[in-house]
Amino acid sequence: MQPLLECRNVSFSYHSITGETSALKNISFQVRDGEFAAIVGPSGCGKSTLLSLMCRLLEPESGSIFINGRPLGSHEEFHIGYMPQQDQLFEWRNIFGNVTLGLEIQHKLTQENQEYAKKMMKEYGLWEFRHGKPSQLSGGMRQRAALIRTLVLKPSLLLLDEPFSALDYQTRLTVGEDIYQIIKKEHKTAVLVTHDLAEAVSMADKVIVLSKRPASVVAEIPIELEIPDRTPMRSRNAAGFKEYFNLIWKELNEHENPD
Repeated sequence: MQPLLECRNVSFSYHSITGETSALKNISFQVRDGEFAAIVGPSGCGKSTLLSLMCRLLEPESGSIFINGRPLGSHEEFHIGYMPQQDQLFEWRNIFGNVTLGLEIQHKLTQENQEYAKKMMKEYGLWEFRHGKPSQLSGGMRQRAALIRTLVLKPSLLLLDEPFSALDYQTRLTVGEDIYQIIKKEHKTAVLVTHDLAEAVSMADKVIVLSKRPASVVAEIPIELEIPDRTPMRSRNAAGFKEYFNLIWKELNEHENPD
């Protein structure tokens, strides 16, 4: 079956007055429709750079990225949603105004899309806060609002760049649970960049392991936990969770310290 997303021999370098810094080297992997993939790797290896290439904030120096078998950027109807580390909610707009900001910017603030935004806010516990300001929400609720702001644009692919990194550990677990279930319920394909191996194993259908910079793919590990109605929290208690964690840890350390 044709993958929804394919990176094929993608390389990228940063250029400055002082020289060239190679960030990515011959990155290749695929993500199927409906799959939740996680990308892990050493700090500074280029994980966020890879997401920037996928959403066309940057262009590959070599190699190609394909969506449904066609080059990235050739699908006017294909929308990629990007959720960064910070929620980037504006204090001068109420929660409903923040959720619909993307629609407004893209000139899609139709009555139909506003009704869809209202439906999403009601379904995921934000409707009662619609007139409030971001400062009145907890960190977890802010991230939920940021996700809904992305989802109301009806993206076919979600890119999540360490969206829980600013949260305390307990809130991180709760929000991870919420966002995972929203993504699965809405039948979205997602790529998560994270430095938290437990988070990757608990949420992903597949973990893509990158080497140190310049990053290349050193392993792709399918996560197959035999638990009914899988959620991140249930995954953490599953029999095979520790084995997957240790396998990814081993891959990272072998390629971080090859000697």
